[in-house]
Amino acid sequence: MLLLVPIGILLVEVLLAVTYPAESQVIEGDRGRVAVLMPAHDEVSLIADSLRSIVPQLNPGDRLLVVADNCSDDTAAVAISEGAEAVIRHDARRRGKGYALDFGIRHLALDPPDVVIVADADCHLSSSAIDDLARVCDRTMRPVQALYLMRSRGGGLRMRLAEFAWVVRNRVRPIGMHHLRLPCQLMGTGMAFPWPCISTISLASGHIVEDLKMGLDLALAGTPALFCPSVVATSDFPESSDGARSQRTRWEHGHLSVIVADAPRLFMRAIAARNRDLLALVLDLSVPPLALLALFAATVWFASALWWAFGNSMVPFAVASAGATLLATAVLLSWRYFGREIISLGDLAVVPVYLVSKIPMYVRFVLARQIEWVRSKRGT
Repeated sequence: MLLLVPIGILLVEVLLAVTYPAESQVIEGDRGRVAVLMPAHDEVSLIADSLRSIVPQLNPGDRLLVVADNCSDDTAAVAISEGAEAVIRHDARRRGKGYALDFGIRHLALDPPDVVIVADADCHLSSSAIDDLARVCDRTMRPVQALYLMRSRGGGLRMRLAEFAWVVRNRVRPIGMHHLRLPCQLMGTGMAFPWPCISTISLASGHIVEDLKMGLDLALAGTPALFCPSVVATSDFPESSDGARSQRTRWEHGHLSVIVADAPRLFMRAIAARNRDLLALVLDLSVPPLALLALFAATVWFASALWWAFGNSMVPFAVASAGATLLATAVLLSWRYFGREIISLGDLAVVPVYLVSKIPMYVRFVLARQIEWVRSKRGT
């Protein structure tokens, strides 16, 4: 019965997304001064392309600031050559994106902009993204999150399955929340913040999913993030298997750590304060990574089948079967409306093998979870 809660939340989000798909929109109006803040750690091979997607979108008076964080390469020099400002941070003990963001915000405080947009050094922003994010931010005085997609770039089946899971997490589910006029989780890049908002929260952290934590902190402060699906930010999965594995471990261990450490407390605070937006974010947070949710559902189904086979009650098996059916419905609907260009229906048949391959990652979460930020290896 407990497993039906995250499955039910996922299914509702998917049903809303496929019933009312997000439409592209023209965002009009004026905007104030923008500072694009880009934390970067040894990104000399990627940062130039990212900066070239941003520089043409800047207005006179805007700034593009790269924080070269604990770099051992020429990231700062390349950033300057592409028209950005660059500041260098060295602190081997305090490592992680949160510390780099805090360093950049303190630098910008000398001449504060109206809006800060955070973009990763391996990320490309769609045309007019800066204008659109800044306008929504100015109009609502709330954080704004673009649609952030990861691409497998012709990788193997495992990478394409990961891309599909990412689409469910970052596209399908936020669209469902958006149609209920509810906030979304922050996704790490393509994030816009009013200056009074980002300058007053604590950023200096080595948390491995600092974006997720930041979004919850902002919701607690009364400024949850809005989803803006018409603005798109894209990145590529690392080409190396080690890099991809490291990246997934960091994301999934971080997500599960926040569920375990923060979800119960935040749920009680949302109920006590009757905070609808925070409650929605906590319920959305409680949905574990798709692969883990499927593993839970399969395990419960097999256990309840054995329970029934040995002459016990059929009720657990019926409930587990209902949960597995609802989860399968959510996955198939997501594939039908959002995933057919990524994987084929036949590819979904090998999902059980993919799920089994991820068991060691989840075992490590229990026995030796990742708690420190580690940069994913990009190359082959």
